[in-house]
Parts: sequence; structure tokens; C-alpha cells
Amino acid sequence: MLLKYVGPKPIISHTGIEFDNNKEDKFAYLNIVMQLLDALDHEYIQDKIYTYDICTKRIENDELFSKLQTYCPKLEKIIAIKAKKAQELIHHDLQRAKESETITDEDKEALRNNILMMKEYIIQREVNKGVYYCTIETLANLLKKDNIDYVIAPMFQKFAHVLHSVQGVLLKDEFSIETKLDIYQEDEKLLVKLKVVNSL
Repeated sequence: MLLKYVGPKPIISHTGIEFDNNKEDKFAYLNIVMQLLDALDHEYIQDKIYTYDICTKRIENDELFSKLQTYCPKLEKIIAIKAKKAQELIHHDLQRAKESETITDEDKEALRNNILMMKEYIIQREVNKGVYYCTIETLANLLKKDNIDYVIAPMFQKFAHVLHSVQGVLLKDEFSIETKLDIYQEDEKLLVKLKVVNSL
């Protein structure tokens, strides 16, 4: 299965399909994660501050997939697992639609058709989400392994989202690393800073 952008989370009912624009497809953030991994994945000299020129050029899908395989060696397995999970969820939703006692048979058929219409979309979103969190965990591991004290990035929504995801992973049991996410202004630029409070 290829990785590609599909769109925001669908809300499927017997009356139609709507989209929750607050639940963006995780594929939209993969370019940012790759840039951060490229910026941070190198040898370090103690007490030296490193800077990386964030490029705005998007990584083409073929190159992105190649980079993802480098950072997530189990990429194919993750894709297969997430695709299977999405298919199981779709099957469950189809079963619930069939057994519903609150809508008419005609509405059941409409709901079933709407779910089936969005099948590939749902699978792709689930796959994209699994791949995204694999890269986020890789980024979190890198911060922990290299004792990186902080990461500063432009305060764009996608950078903030990615750093917030990293923060969430670092707080999990297997990491248990406290972090702080701050937004501040410097030289008339708005920046976001992820500070690793108790790096080892």
C-alpha cells in the first residue's frame, strides 16, 4: 500500500458524509517529522548548539517512503497491521449498521453504502496514522538517546503539532521524560520550543 494524503476524519451517517477539519490526516505532518529527523540525526559535540535551515520544499512521495523505511525499519509490517485494523473497524461498523434498531432498512442501506464508499479513505488514514506515530517514536528515541535538551522550530501549526506529539510519546511509561512546550517571540519571529526537562 502506498502512503498518500487523503484528508480529514470522515463522519459517516445514513444521511451522508461530513469531514472533521480539526482531525487532519497524519500524512500532512510526515514532511515536518522527516525534516526534524534529518536535522537531529547526527553526531553531537557536548554544549554545542546546532541549527538547521528548515526548507519549505516538500519531499516527494518516493523519497519520503525511502526515508521512512530508514527511520522505521518495520514500515511494511506497520502498514499491514494498520490496514488490517482499519478493515476490522469497517467490518464492525457495517455489522452495527446492519443490526441497528434505530434506523429504517432504507437508512441502513444508505449507511452501508456510505461506509463502503469511504473504505479506502478510512484504511489510508489509519495507515498514515500508524506510520506517523512510528516516526514520532523514532524522534522521541533520538531526543532521549542523544540527550537533546531542546528543539526550537518556527511556530507553524504543523511544527507545533509534531512537537506536541513528541511530547506525548516522551511522557509515556517507556520514556517517562518530562517536557515543556513553549511558544515565544524572538527577533519578531514566533517560535515553538520543546524543552526536555529531565533528559538522561
